[in-house]
Amino acid sequence: MNFVAALNDTAAKNLQVLEENIKQSIAEDPFVFEACAPLIRGGKRLRPMLFLLCANAKKDLPPEKTMPLATALELIHTASLVHDDIIDTSKKRRGVETANSKYGAQIAVLVGDYLFAKAFQLVAENNYDSQVQLILSNLVKNLCVGEIMQDRSLFAVPTMSEYYTHINLKTAIFLSSCCRLGAIAAEMNSREIENLTAYGSGLGLAFQIIDDLLDFFGDERITGKPHGGDLKSGVITLPVIRALEISDAAQTLKKIVTRGEITKTEIDAAIKIIRATDAVDYCRTRAEAHIESARVNLPATLKISIALALEKIADFVVDRTR
Repeated sequence: MNFVAALNDTAAKNLQVLEENIKQSIAEDPFVFEACAPLIRGGKRLRPMLFLLCANAKKDLPPEKTMPLATALELIHTASLVHDDIIDTSKKRRGVETANSKYGAQIAVLVGDYLFAKAFQLVAENNYDSQVQLILSNLVKNLCVGEIMQDRSLFAVPTMSEYYTHINLKTAIFLSSCCRLGAIAAEMNSREIENLTAYGSGLGLAFQIIDDLLDFFGDERITGKPHGGDLKSGVITLPVIRALEISDAAQTLKKIVTRGEITKTEIDAAIKIIRATDAVDYCRTRAEAHIESARVNLPATLKISIALALEKIADFVVDRTR
């Protein structure tokens, strides 16, 4: 399912405006623009579109009130991807060379920092209130905490609780913050705000579980990344955790994923072990449960077109191939 197909006509038009705003926000520095071009061109824009849909859930707001914050959210996401690629020493993202591979880690760190700074500059220039700034500050803080937690536990098998803490910090809080900011912009009541925040959280947990599945079993031509990238970086995710619980070859798998350096042959062996278990179905079942939790939290007071778009986005998250 194509993400854009989940959007109504108004949202699709907003997406076109958003694309131009994202480009313009970093156009002042040609080098930064060039370094970010693959990420800017290839994104789904899920986070800013969640914000825009929620912000327009009761009535259409003028773009000048919403678009700067939507742009800032995408810049924060892009900055986090740049930093992720440095930490994971990734060579490719979306099928093209990463900034750290092309320019080196030092330059890539500064590019990521520039994007974070630009996002908060947009927020300041457009006079968003302290509540917005606090949500964004907490969002970036939690992204950092999640990365620190991940880096300190590489090549170690996490408990289920530790895994969920990590994906909450890495993804769920981001999506829930986008929905929360949109609900606040729409001047919803406290119950509606909390419900849309919960929708975003469920969506984010499902999104990351599917992402972890795609790392092993996605079409490399579509994802733009080789299989087992997380394993090679030392990040042990839900498919591995499940396989370690039930596989007859659990000890062999554990030796592979915890040894510190993993070859392509070992990654292929790990994938074979995981595929021989119910790990894929297990992960999909978990993701679908989080999506169902997200759905039941959609307020009944939303415009029908917005509710339908948010329902379709939930479908997209569990059915996506990249």
